[in-house]
Amino acid sequence: MILTVTLNTALDITYRVGALRPHASHRVSEVTERPGGKGLNVARVLAALGHEVTVTGFAGGATGRTVQDRLTDTPGVVDALVPVSGATRRTIAVVDEHTGDTTQLNEPGPTISAAEWSAFQEAYVDLLASVSAVALCGSLPPGVPVGAYAGLVRAAKAADVPVLLDTSGEALRRGVAARPDIIKPNAEELAELTGSHEPSRATQDARRRGARAVVASLGEDGLLALAPEGRWRATPPTRLRGNPTGAGDAAVAGLLSGLVERLPWPDRLARAAALSAASVAAPVAGEFDRGAYDELLGQVAVTAEVTAA
Repeated sequence: MILTVTLNTALDITYRVGALRPHASHRVSEVTERPGGKGLNVARVLAALGHEVTVTGFAGGATGRTVQDRLTDTPGVVDALVPVSGATRRTIAVVDEHTGDTTQLNEPGPTISAAEWSAFQEAYVDLLASVSAVALCGSLPPGVPVGAYAGLVRAAKAADVPVLLDTSGEALRRGVAARPDIIKPNAEELAELTGSHEPSRATQDARRRGARAVVASLGEDGLLALAPEGRWRATPPTRLRGNPTGAGDAAVAGLLSGLVERLPWPDRLARAAALSAASVAAPVAGEFDRGAYDELLGQVAVTAEVTAA
């Protein structure tokens, strides 16, 4: 069983329009709703790969009930969300069908009380007793301490559970110091963490700050990984058009599934890069185009670099 943590869960709503124009009315051609937040997106991809997944985090209000209702329809995913008094947020993605670009609007999420945060921490420790790996994903809702992920990383390590951290800003900076097994920033998040816009240098600096392994998402340039075993680049053969919102989450699912299956790093990275690319061809975050994934998996170029970790 794999555990994903989404402290700022959401109901993801995706609108598709012919062309997005500022200051104009639009006719929406299609609307989809899915349980969202980065960890829930990761969980759905993991379940599609055949892994059993438990999801935890917070859920509240009518939107939270909708999220939980939709989770019951997802085979392989177990709902362990902790109830809160505030309403779960919504995120709105507007897909421009002409350009393929996506505009994202993210609500802040409910304010979490001290008692609710304490209840979550107790539930999290209990869940760690029965899982093989954990992913800590996404932003922090109001009221949750900025050092929350650092504490959750330490709890996972105390339980001898490998932990992947995928967040940004101060939450990432503090979380890295707790020495997670993997962090998965994008280029902007990595630069913010290290102050360097040169990915090779920045991944080295992120490891010095505490991460055992760093896998950086570089958009259409694929993935750059630095681990104790070495350094690699994974590059998909082509860029697919579509909705890139969940591409990083699909990559996390690839890395986490590869970890629990004990795949060597090049195979983990090929899977992560293929899933990331194939997710762009899917209509919503948390899904991937199976045909595109199967085709891309054997075409991802994974190359070792000279400088070792």
